[in-house]
Amino acid sequence: MTKFRYSEYLSQFRNAGGKFEHVVSRQRRDRREDDRRDVTLEQEDEDPVVFSIRRGDVKAVNDLAASAAHRLLKQNKHGWIPLHDAALCGQTECLKILLKAHPGSVDKRTLQEQTALLLAVSCEHASCVQCLLEAGADPDISSKNKDTPLYKACELENLDMVSLVLSYGATVNQRCGQGWTALHEAVSRNNTELCEMLISAGATINPANTYSITPLIVAAQQGQMRALRYLIERGADVNMQTCDGFTALHEASKNGHKESVALLLTKNADANKPTNSGLLPLHVAAQYGHHEIVSLLVPVTSRARLRHSWITPLHLAAEHDRHRVAAVLLKTGADINATLAHSHSLQYADRRTTALYFAIANGSAETAEVLLKAGANVNLDPISPLLMAVRLGCVRTVSLLLDRGSDANTRIPSYPTTFPVAVALCMNNLPLLKCLLDNGCDARSCFACSHGSGDHPAEGGSHGGSSGNVFQNGYMPPLNCNEPSERETQFCEWITTSVMSKWAGAVIDLLLDHVGQVQLCNKVTELLDSREEWLSVKRKSLSPRPLLHLCRLCIRTQMGSHRLKSLTSLPLPDRMIRYLSLHD
Repeated sequence: MTKFRYSEYLSQFRNAGGKFEHVVSRQRRDRREDDRRDVTLEQEDEDPVVFSIRRGDVKAVNDLAASAAHRLLKQNKHGWIPLHDAALCGQTECLKILLKAHPGSVDKRTLQEQTALLLAVSCEHASCVQCLLEAGADPDISSKNKDTPLYKACELENLDMVSLVLSYGATVNQRCGQGWTALHEAVSRNNTELCEMLISAGATINPANTYSITPLIVAAQQGQMRALRYLIERGADVNMQTCDGFTALHEASKNGHKESVALLLTKNADANKPTNSGLLPLHVAAQYGHHEIVSLLVPVTSRARLRHSWITPLHLAAEHDRHRVAAVLLKTGADINATLAHSHSLQYADRRTTALYFAIANGSAETAEVLLKAGANVNLDPISPLLMAVRLGCVRTVSLLLDRGSDANTRIPSYPTTFPVAVALCMNNLPLLKCLLDNGCDARSCFACSHGSGDHPAEGGSHGGSSGNVFQNGYMPPLNCNEPSERETQFCEWITTSVMSKWAGAVIDLLLDHVGQVQLCNKVTELLDSREEWLSVKRKSLSPRPLLHLCRLCIRTQMGSHRLKSLTSLPLPDRMIRYLSLHD
């Protein structure tokens, strides 16, 4: 039999909104619908015994029992006999007649393995339940759904019914669906009176279900404070773990139950007990964005434990865009530049290591901003976070990274190019490209072609090299740390690919605004000649550049890219700043 993991089990509940009760209520609704469907199907029968039972005609049932007793055991296509209908409809007198005629049928099951007792409990017909139990009905027979009469009575929170079933010897610790016991169900209802009744009858305080989930963990997961407090007072183990290592504190932290977390911590719940994957409750709270719980857990979480974790809570907050959690962690002393464990970094093609890279790679713009403003180092990852931000097209994040010192001309180690690879990662995003160019991206290198006005080798020729495949059909180069390609890719090879060729004119026109006099290579010239609307771009490249423009470029060159990033803060007239910013 396949062994299920706790994480797989929980995925059912996450798909239902992250709450146990959602799935449980759906299962109950399905079971009730099954019961109603069975009844509806039975109503199609013309059996006179069943017809009389449903009308409550005791005399007719008695007459039929005397004249045709064999008909009382007749099954329909769903395995129902008249006894089941009497229990479901609450016809106690009819039930007594049927049991007197055939006492051995008391535990007869339907095709869904339901007994008359389970049907009577499900419909809360107390007198029928009493009658069946007195007739010797077994209170521990479960249905195909693994429901027992006791479990069903707890599900309905019918204390009288629970007491009645227990008084006739129902096994209080019998396991039902998913290995739950009646106590699990009572706890999920936050019904402490029901819990007390079950424990007084001998219910085990720490029964683990199929996935080692105890009632205490259920209470913590659902934030059932009354049940949680009651179980702790009765001696439930607050540090028991599921088969995947989750504790009640993990579950309360994950689901944002602040009061449950606070209570567990006062009752010696261990905040430094990791799951099988090495996550502490603080990691879980950070991942799910519960900043108030993070504040509770930070003081009781071992710094040494965190240092030896393969990932920090800050990484998880960054990955899931939990900017408020990130702010709390940084305020309480988290290392903003802590790196991912090397063994786990290797699992990523880009070998990412910092929380900053995680934030940017997952589109967590707000968290990235929090990290950058707090002083995150932009140069610790093998591949610059700037390239990931450019790839995702986030101008806001790119601007922040450039302001914090990112190099617009940074490279991808595995894919060397003669021009800034960030240009290729922009694709046709002109505002983003302009942001890079305004902040020192080397536009001139885009026009440096080794073939110049001569013929270019055909694609796939001896000069193509393996690097040419990186930009085949205009796809962006992947951000990875593989072995570098054999040769550098030139701008003209990228801009003339099938995808980029339709945007070439606009891209080249913007690049020309950031360079002086340049010579277009033969490959780019042919591309511009092929489109009439781009002839103006070609003429722009051939015409002498205005002196005003050349002077501006000279000043910008003298300033250097690092000063360009702070251009707007320089003590210069607004008109001069606009001029140097290429806005005039």
